[in-house]
Amino acid sequence: MDFLEWATSPWGQNVPIHIAWFLIWVAAIAGLLFLMVHATYIRYFAKTREFANIDSPAVAARIPERVPRHSLTARLFHWIMAASMFTLLFTAFLPKVGVQFDWVTYHWIAGSVLAVSILFHIIHASFFMDFWSIWPDTIDLRDAWRRTLRFVGRSAPPPDRFAKYPLENKLYHGAIIAAGLSSIATGVFMMFRVRTIFFPRNPYLFGDMTWGMMYVLHGLAGVGLIALIMVHIYFGLRPEKRAITKSMIFGWMSRDFYLKEHDPARWPVEAPASHSRSQAASTEGLTDAG
Repeated sequence: MDFLEWATSPWGQNVPIHIAWFLIWVAAIAGLLFLMVHATYIRYFAKTREFANIDSPAVAARIPERVPRHSLTARLFHWIMAASMFTLLFTAFLPKVGVQFDWVTYHWIAGSVLAVSILFHIIHASFFMDFWSIWPDTIDLRDAWRRTLRFVGRSAPPPDRFAKYPLENKLYHGAIIAAGLSSIATGVFMMFRVRTIFFPRNPYLFGDMTWGMMYVLHGLAGVGLIALIMVHIYFGLRPEKRAITKSMIFGWMSRDFYLKEHDPARWPVEAPASHSRSQAASTEGLTDAG
């Protein structure tokens, strides 16, 4: 079974034209199997998580009741990106499973929105956010090794609590970057083959083999995103992850969840001025009473 579809160019050259469309179902089934295996493991085999460090009452008292996690700008980016990505997947793959409509215009418009939103996010994350907070560090790798040893029954110290983003979020972010940038980069060039508002149509920009490989990479990135988005939605709906999902809607998570899952030393949180004043007043009152 060939994973690519081929055609013969006017010059007799055998060139790829896109991926075989059965890979849509391969990606969907792979995503579904992952969900089933993970849900079964969590339900019947997972042990209660242990962390190495706990906070003193003084540290816990400095944490506000609502811990800010995502700014309004970051949340708007996330949901604009999500809407454009779903539009891209539906317009790309629904015609391949029998739902016929004029999809090309919707597809390149959604792709343009996604490309602009990603460009904005790169600038925003680089200059207005903690750029390195989403990338694995040495503590993440050390704790992943500890969790692996404990999973197979070997003796190892408990891992530390997470920084702002757990390692699985960071790894998922890397996978989304690879698939998303591949689809965007190839999609921008593929727009030269259709009429858009951005530049004149020029299907002769590349040779047949280059165009073919570009379509293949675009298709592989697309089917990869099917499985990745299924996994993302699944984890967003899991009970133990809903506090993180809510923070992408409301911008904050509760102090209890923060102290349970996150290490204030790795993700410091600034208390609002009003919180600091109330704490100071409370401390002053206790001192006077004493």
